[in-house]
Amino acid sequence: MEQHSPSIRAQAVALMRQGVPNRIVAAQLNVPRGTVGWWRSEDRKARGEVYERPSDCPRCTGRTFDQIAYAYLLGLYLGDGHIISKYKQHHLSIFCDATQTGLIAAAEETMRKVMPLTSVNQRRRSGCVEVKSHTMHWVCMFPQHGPGRKHERRIALEPWQQEIVDAHPWEFIRGLIHSDGCRITNWTTRLVGGERKRYEYPRYFFSNKSDDIRKLFADTLDKVGVEWTTLARGSDPFNISIARKASVALMDAHVGPKH
Repeated sequence: MEQHSPSIRAQAVALMRQGVPNRIVAAQLNVPRGTVGWWRSEDRKARGEVYERPSDCPRCTGRTFDQIAYAYLLGLYLGDGHIISKYKQHHLSIFCDATQTGLIAAAEETMRKVMPLTSVNQRRRSGCVEVKSHTMHWVCMFPQHGPGRKHERRIALEPWQQEIVDAHPWEFIRGLIHSDGCRITNWTTRLVGGERKRYEYPRYFFSNKSDDIRKLFADTLDKVGVEWTTLARGSDPFNISIARKASVALMDAHVGPKH
């Protein structure tokens, strides 16, 4: 580690005791952030101070939070989300198609709205972008977290989550569609006046192996007046289809395609 004069270290410690963040102390004194962090840690030890990471977790602090953003994030999590919660690794990840920059930005923005103090970043993988938010408190916000894959365990909303979904059903539906759904254009042919003509029509699909998550989606569609059907591939009823014109119009008005 680079050596610095005792006076520089004393200035850094004084600033940190005033509540100045490490990055600002490092910039002001032209000292590496790692060095400043080590000085802070050593100062805490010398004073017998036990460090507790600040948290703005709504469930732990009781603070109000953006419930509209949470309804959308809940849909993203149930679809393509995953939580890591183990020693020194605590984060929520939402996996997005790398070409859908609007979805990537929305996932990052909604994480910041629900818990502003958490750090959020992106990690590029093959064909996708992982949007990650680092805090152990995401398990408080998503009690559906547990060992194994979601479709291999029971998924049910807590009463407080259901209240949010009931208040903001379209945001929940939008999150589910933006994670495990799509809007596509189907086509068919009809014989008109002896001539076969091609007709195109839009429809929405939602695909998920979890019976519980599909039911949450379908129940919420019922509440907003969207008609749906189940399409099975072989014997697996993993797909929910929305094809009726009025229902597609409702989905277009409140959800729209991913981008």
